[in-house]
Amino acid sequence: MPIGRITRGTTGTNRLRRVDRWIAQLPVLRRTDDPLVVDLGYGASATTPLELHARLSRVRPEVEVLGLEIDPERVRIASLSVRQGVRFALGGFEVPVADGRRPAVIRAFNVLRQYDETDVVDAWRRMTARLQPDGVLVEGTCNEVGRVASWVDVMAEGPRTFTVSLRLDGLEAPSIVAERLPKVLIHRNVPGEPVHDFLRELDRRWAYSAAFATYSPVQRWIATVEGMREGGWPVLGGRTRWRLGELTVPWSSVEARGFSWPR
Repeated sequence: MPIGRITRGTTGTNRLRRVDRWIAQLPVLRRTDDPLVVDLGYGASATTPLELHARLSRVRPEVEVLGLEIDPERVRIASLSVRQGVRFALGGFEVPVADGRRPAVIRAFNVLRQYDETDVVDAWRRMTARLQPDGVLVEGTCNEVGRVASWVDVMAEGPRTFTVSLRLDGLEAPSIVAERLPKVLIHRNVPGEPVHDFLRELDRRWAYSAAFATYSPVQRWIATVEGMREGGWPVLGGRTRWRLGELTVPWSSVEARGFSWPR
């Protein structure tokens, strides 16, 4: 039996464009001999797996996307949309793949929101155990139109990075992402927790950089991210990613108090 719970199934066109863009630049996708990507918990339609394949095939033409759902009816409906490079199957956190193949990437978006925080590590462990060497689980959440998102990159050795991705036009405060933090962090946005300090400083730097809005929201964001780095936050990447409204830091800089990864 598939492991997991049936999600609400909410989906929509372009909702996951931000995380898809992130997955497209992952080194494992570009280097692997078997570019298999799993979209786990794709919801009530085939929209997100089809979009994922379209985006990834631009950088890896031979990519294959396997959509997994634990609801047989959702699998049946999605299977009407099967096409070259995209197929669907019944499955959950155990990530079943035919012929013993292992995914290079697993995307599990808006799946763990309905679970308890104490369930997260076990789900991560199950999914990462199915990955190829150097494979990546990208687990996170976004709002209904995909303009506010955050995610964690997790490997077999544990979580690696935390990323915030925001639509910059009309952004009032970056801490809006607090409503869409991954389950492992969403209840930790309280004083004394690193992610709370991170979001508070992000808002402070955004306000401080307001003058750059004269040029564009992108320039304001770049100034904000540079300010975070100057302030001691171990910001990763460079302007190519920042221009997209992204900010990535090592997981260790926002890790919840008491979090542990089983050895």
